[in-house]
Amino acid sequence: MAGNSFGKVFTLTSFGESHGAAIGGIIDGCPAGLKLDFEAIQTEMQRRKPGQSAIVTQRKEEDDVKFLSGIFEGVTTGTPIGFVIENTNQKSNDYSHIKNIYRPSHADYTYDKKYGIRDYRGGGRSSARETACRVVAGAIAKQLLSEIKINAFVSSVGNIFIDKPYQDLDFTKTESNSVRCPDMDSAAKMENLIKKIRKDGDTVGGTITCVLQNVPVGLGEPVFDKLHAELGKAMLSINAVKGFEYGSGFCGAKMKGSEHNDVFNPDGSTKSNLSGGIQGGISNGMDIYFRVAFKPVATLMQNQETIDTKGNKVIAEGKGRHDPCVVPRAVPIVEAMAALVLANFWLLNKINKLND
Repeated sequence: MAGNSFGKVFTLTSFGESHGAAIGGIIDGCPAGLKLDFEAIQTEMQRRKPGQSAIVTQRKEEDDVKFLSGIFEGVTTGTPIGFVIENTNQKSNDYSHIKNIYRPSHADYTYDKKYGIRDYRGGGRSSARETACRVVAGAIAKQLLSEIKINAFVSSVGNIFIDKPYQDLDFTKTESNSVRCPDMDSAAKMENLIKKIRKDGDTVGGTITCVLQNVPVGLGEPVFDKLHAELGKAMLSINAVKGFEYGSGFCGAKMKGSEHNDVFNPDGSTKSNLSGGIQGGISNGMDIYFRVAFKPVATLMQNQETIDTKGNKVIAEGKGRHDPCVVPRAVPIVEAMAALVLANFWLLNKINKLND
């Protein structure tokens, strides 16, 4: 299986399955001399971990990170950073009923057809549990990019949207509720909707907005490695993501050029920011903002018609521990992937300057 590594300069290779002994990764390209805040890394893991509130999966995993290499006396050495996160609360028997069937909208069918074998326990490698590895790497990338502010938050659940621009939100309130929405009125409505959906044995989707501030001018490598293209790839690699837009996004397609153009100020900043902080695939110093759409979780606590491995029609029973809405736990994952993209371009700029 290829495709398990992300990045070109600051790279993450992840490994492991949802119900294996552990998941983990190797981070390569992290510069030497970075003093790590391990408590901050673990805080990021707590934001993503299961069982943290009444509106997420009740699988209990502490997600403690054990570092194996690349760090000496709390400081990075410049060599590969290896780490593992043990799986301690697997209930593999919860999945024995799907051993020979394909669940609707899961990776069961495609993995089986591509590889001729699949780990049916929690989805194996296709499980969102793999994203814990990304959060570890992203937490280190955030510390490397200490001047850049990365804030993601839930901006919608189902048909409930925040009706304010991000500039009017207080990001310090994002962690004050289980939905991770900085608008308190919207957060209460979202939480009630998720609880109702869960009671019905159903699931619901939503969106996460991410804002990157204090990004230096010049990150991005046209033409095929544009900054927004790499952000899009990073976000679309996250489980359950169905869409990505930055700046004006799809709304920009409805506008005239005279409405959409960002007029310059004398210092190079712009009066508006419909470009979303990126022009020509390169950061321009303005806020970078984008939105990521997540589908409803495919596993329902309801019976669904499907097929087995021989093509016979069967019923897939709804069992196990699953999120009724994935977006609250996906907030730190979105931030982590954004940090990995920025770290790659930030380091690449440093390398290019050394070569000039």
